[in-house]
Amino acid sequence: MFRKCKIDWDKLLTASVTGILNSYGITQGVLALDDTDNKRCKKTTRIGLAHKVKDKGTGGYFNGQEIVLLVLITNKVTIPVGYKFYMPQPSMTSWRKENSRLKRLNFPKNERPVKPDIDDQNYPSKQKVALLLLQQFAVDFPDIKIQCVLADALYGAQSFFSYAKDLLGVQIISQIKRNQKIKCRGKYIRVDEYFRRNSGVPQQLSIRGGDKKAVNIGGARLFLKAHGCKRFIVALKYDGEEEYRYLIASDLTWRLTDIATTYTLRWLVEVFIQDWKSYEGWSQLAKQQGDDGSSKGLILSLLTDHCLILHPEQKALINRKLPALTVGSLRDLERMKAVVESIEFLFKSDESKSIIHKMSNKIAEVIPLRCSKKHMSGRDLGRIEGTPGLKYMAA
Repeated sequence: MFRKCKIDWDKLLTASVTGILNSYGITQGVLALDDTDNKRCKKTTRIGLAHKVKDKGTGGYFNGQEIVLLVLITNKVTIPVGYKFYMPQPSMTSWRKENSRLKRLNFPKNERPVKPDIDDQNYPSKQKVALLLLQQFAVDFPDIKIQCVLADALYGAQSFFSYAKDLLGVQIISQIKRNQKIKCRGKYIRVDEYFRRNSGVPQQLSIRGGDKKAVNIGGARLFLKAHGCKRFIVALKYDGEEEYRYLIASDLTWRLTDIATTYTLRWLVEVFIQDWKSYEGWSQLAKQQGDDGSSKGLILSLLTDHCLILHPEQKALINRKLPALTVGSLRDLERMKAVVESIEFLFKSDESKSIIHKMSNKIAEVIPLRCSKKHMSGRDLGRIEGTPGLKYMAA
């Protein structure tokens, strides 16, 4: 099926997204970017796009694959709409390793190897991969209004912000490190130093249209040295946390609380990744050989998620603006339904119907369907737009 069929898998994924959008009448949403990895064996000579990956948990390294994902968050469902594998430039990796080794031995720079040219065409950076995904989405779905783009600190660079802003013309929200420099009274100081002098105020922040949480929040429109222009910088600290996190937004007409509330939606991408790896086959099933085999297996796992979004039980709840169901509970329900259908096939008699009916009722008791927090159905997305009265701030 993977190796021999003539299906255009990329177009199949696009067609599936189009089907979901039409089925639910979705016309707008928030795009969120995130990257994830998948651990493989130590030696993977036949699995495509595997390389040495930094282990965030242990600080070491492992052999695996890295993927950049694009997810569309709407007021009804959260849909994976695009992906690309990330592969570092081999010559650059070798250079960094050798350069670091010689630096530790105190070799002068002129005796160390020369840094190779960046091959952005064949080995694009994660920021470039993310921009390609945004561009492809804009081409494939021109009728969908993009309200905002969310990304983590990896995509807080000036190059990503500028290109994404020019490409889509919408608000871009990400994070920056605390040691970034901003201009204050003619001098450059660190972001954390500025908000140490200008501390935030306690507020109640709505988290993904649900419960409100106590936060300490502050913000200002400041000149960010790394970007060479003004950005809206938000300092946010949840109740119980010791350190601030610093959000950055490109559109200065938005309100402080709107930026912070919208950025909470990015957590839905992490929930999707967890469901995708745990229940939809990406981490657990064997991968086909080569780059093509990896891509086809990944698309099939994303189509599994699309299938569950269109599940009759799921669709009925979402159309009534009720909380959606979790992937795990839907999968368990379908497994047990398959068992019942198998038994029904074996016992085709009038008496078997009552037995099957009792079994179906028992399954409903044993496997309860649970409400999902990944989809925004039944909750309020919040105000995701600029404020006309604040246009002078952008000027």
